[in-house]
Amino acid sequence: IIKAILIFNIHGKPWLSKFYQPYSEDTQQQIIRETFHLVSKRDENTLWNIYFVFCVDSSESELGIVDLIQVFLETLDKCFENVCELDLIFRVDKVHNILAEMTNMNGIVTQIGVQNKLEKSEAGLAGALARIVSAIKNMNLPEIPRNINIGDISIK
Repeated sequence: IIKAILIFNIHGKPWLSKFYQPYSEDTQQQIIRETFHLVSKRDENTLWNIYFVFCVDSSESELGIVDLIQVFLETLDKCFENVCELDLIFRVDKVHNILAEMTNMNGIVTQIGVQNKLEKSEAGLAGALARIVSAIKNMNLPEIPRNINIGDISIK
């Protein structure tokens, strides 16, 4: 389960913090400080000036979370055309909306359900049409008369 998503710069300034568990403001700030402290201990020669951190419990797949972060970054890059730190600062609402769409499992499940119903409906309509065509072919209709002459009108 994703507990929180944090984005902060190399100085520890949080540009985005989204908590999915109810924590007090003090606890949230403590989590941000401790997370930054852990992340900033990494290699001093890093080229990164922004940290994207997904705080998850042990039930999450590390590879899955890395993939989710990659998709999030690619989406930001496409939405902002070469995302930069200023986009995260001044367009934080858009960043939150993107994140909400990516992490809204209920919304995703609902949309998949709608799609499945639509597919079943279309399959039902296609099946009904096939049954109608088959029924018409199997009907014992008299043959259409050919070569009918009515006065000056000829039907062939």
